[in-house]
Amino acid sequence: MRVSQPKPFFFKAGPRAVLLLHGFTGNSADVRMLGRFLEKQGYTSLAPHYAGHGVEPEKLLPTGPEDWWKDVENAYNQLRDEGYEEIAVAGLSLGGVFTLKIGYTFPVKGLVTMCAPMHMKTTDLMYEGVVKYAREYKKYEGKDEHVIEEEMKKFQERPMESLADLRKLIGHVREQVDHVYAPLFVVQGSLDDVIDTDSANIIYEEAESFQKNIKWYEKSGHVITLGKEKQQLHEDILAFLESLDWSV
Repeated sequence: MRVSQPKPFFFKAGPRAVLLLHGFTGNSADVRMLGRFLEKQGYTSLAPHYAGHGVEPEKLLPTGPEDWWKDVENAYNQLRDEGYEEIAVAGLSLGGVFTLKIGYTFPVKGLVTMCAPMHMKTTDLMYEGVVKYAREYKKYEGKDEHVIEEEMKKFQERPMESLADLRKLIGHVREQVDHVYAPLFVVQGSLDDVIDTDSANIIYEEAESFQKNIKWYEKSGHVITLGKEKQQLHEDILAFLESLDWSV
């Protein structure tokens, strides 16, 4: 059975633009509801896919943080090229790490990090997550169990060498958090069992943003954009965006 793969999206509404960034092994579906909500409120949103994401998991293995960051840069530049001069950024998990990196690399109006890690697990544990993602993707495709098992045997014969680079990326961004000056909203699910939730405190305390806020969502896990409190999250992000000093 062929399933329709999620696609990057560009919802054009008003002159205020928000770049939406998904997490590692995620895709634009993680932030699509947020994008639609913001569209109704007059905000334009663009959500790219990183290389190897939103497609067969075998295509993820040869990619790494340098490729993914290029995709983030290209999306930011696409907004600028389309005439959006003021851009806010909101990112989930790895997307939150990239959000911080954008914050000290490019001009931005404001930043929202959602369940963004400042520490990484061992590469072995990270690879276990990749394997789990691959298996779930194949189930989603509707493949028979014996086919999945055969494909997973071949999948696990191939290492993902870029996981060490991913750890380095997160460590580097962690060291640069005090270079973030843009208005900042730090979001963290209290039930998040994927990352060390103290990461949220690190981001909040070390960012040099004059305007910054942190909120814990007591009923939410890691993929907070799809969790029980997503409606409240949408409203809170909108309130943050509305508080920014847009010129339009």
